[in-house]
Amino acid sequence: AGPGSYTVGTMSERFDCHYCRDPLHGKKYVQKEGRHCCVKCFEKFCANTCIECKKPIGADSKELHFKNRYWHDNCFRCFKCYTSLVNEPFMLRENNKVWCSNCTAAEDAPRCKGCFKPIIAGDQNVEYKKMVWHKDCFTCSQCKQVIGSGSFFPKGDEFYCVSCHEHKFAKTCAKCKNPITSGGLTYQEKPWHSECFICSNCKKPLGGKRFTAVEDDFYCVECYKECVAKKCAGCKNPITGFGRGTSVVNYEDESWHDYCFKCTKCARGLANKRFVCHNGKIYCAECPKRL
Repeated sequence: AGPGSYTVGTMSERFDCHYCRDPLHGKKYVQKEGRHCCVKCFEKFCANTCIECKKPIGADSKELHFKNRYWHDNCFRCFKCYTSLVNEPFMLRENNKVWCSNCTAAEDAPRCKGCFKPIIAGDQNVEYKKMVWHKDCFTCSQCKQVIGSGSFFPKGDEFYCVSCHEHKFAKTCAKCKNPITSGGLTYQEKPWHSECFICSNCKKPLGGKRFTAVEDDFYCVECYKECVAKKCAGCKNPITGFGRGTSVVNYEDESWHDYCFKCTKCARGLANKRFVCHNGKIYCAECPKRL
C-alpha cells in the first residue's frame, strides 16, 4: 500500500478555495490534481472513502491505497487477527478484506479431521484418502490412543489400531481363542490358526493334508494308524478307513476289515452274511459241519 496522491500545506500566496471561493491565504489547504481547496471542501468533495470504515479519509489522516482501494492507516488491519498491516505483508481477499500472511496461510491450510484446526507447514500429519489429521489427532476409534504414523485398519469412517481391530473384528481361533489376523483355515465352520490345527500326537500341521478327527483331537494318517486305529483281527494291520476296505466288521471286542472277515476254512467273504464262531474262529454256515 502507498500514500495518497495529494499535498497539504499552509497557503502563503493569494488563492481562493476552488469550491467555496473562501480565501486560503494563511490557512491550511489541500492541493490535488492542480486544484487548491480548503480542508472542509476537500473532505466534502475530494477525499477518498475508507473501504473498511466507509468514512472519508480527511486531510489530517494518513491514507493508504492499493489497487484503487483506500484505507485510513488505523483501518488497515488484518480482518482475522486485527494486527496492523502498515509496512507488513498482506493479502487482499474476498469482500476487499486484507489479511496478514499468517492468517492467510492458516485459512488456506487443510483442516484436521480430528480437531478441525488448520494444519500449517511444519506440522506432522497423517493423510488417508484425501483426508488429513494432525499426527496426534489420528486416534483409534475404540481405545482413543494415538495411532500417529503406526499401522491401522479403516472400517467405514472409523479407524482402529492393530490391537483393537483384532479384538473387535478378527475371527477367534477355535483352539487357542486368540484372534486370527491373517491366514488360518476353517474346519466344520470353525476358524483355526494354521499352527493350532495340528496332529495331537506328532504336532505336525494338518492344513492341506489327510487327517482323522477323533472327538476333539486330530491325527495325521501315520499317527492315527500307529496310535489310535483298531487292529484288524484278520490281517493285524490298522483299520484306518482310508483306501480299500472302508467298511468295518465288529464282533464282540474285535474288528476286521470287511475284506478280512472271511471263513477260516474256505476263505469265503462273510461281510453281511451268516457266520459261525467256533473256538474263537470265524466260519461260514457250512464249514463247521465239515470239521
